[in-house]
Amino acid sequence: MAKKSTWTTIGKRKIELSNLDPSHGSCLHEPPQRNSSMALGEIYFWTATVNKWQNLFSNEQYIEVVLSSLRFLSDSKKIDVFAFVIIPNHVHLIWRANSLNGKESSQGSFLKYTAHEFKKMIRKDNPKELESYLIKAANKDYEFWQRDPLAIPLFTIEVAYQKLDYIHSNPIVGKWQLVNDPCDYQYSSARFYEKGVKDFEFLKDLREEF
Repeated sequence: MAKKSTWTTIGKRKIELSNLDPSHGSCLHEPPQRNSSMALGEIYFWTATVNKWQNLFSNEQYIEVVLSSLRFLSDSKKIDVFAFVIIPNHVHLIWRANSLNGKESSQGSFLKYTAHEFKKMIRKDNPKELESYLIKAANKDYEFWQRDPLAIPLFTIEVAYQKLDYIHSNPIVGKWQLVNDPCDYQYSSARFYEKGVKDFEFLKDLREEF
């Protein structure tokens, strides 16, 4: 029997939400093989998930770490951020890497810096919580992001807008139900696109790219 589709409307566009994974809230079913690489100069829909789907971002101080990193890389012209949402256990972005950050990719710098800050903050505020991020690896003791973030290139306006709507619908679907209206969710670019309110200075307009 075919799975019944669920629809929602964001702005003037109607989108299908049948690909959401109910076991982890509003996240896409992950394909068997994930593409994590990003070519410089191309726009991607990108997802980074907290290790073991833990709700790290239920605490706003960790959200601020993510925003700080995006702000720094944007100000340094390393990336362009077109849209985002930060949900308790994952982050979705539509962004473009413009150049390397030193010898590493900009997305690699983002993951590395935020993980370092998470570790430092948890060790200071709640050392016992670090145990939930322990791993057995030769090069590190803790892992805060799941490996191989999902990167999907956005080559057409149709796919780009579908991902944009998907990002903004995240707080209102699945298990979260964080708000009733996407524009009411603080850590999202929805208000920028739906109401023209630029709460985050690093945001650029995806509509100008197609």
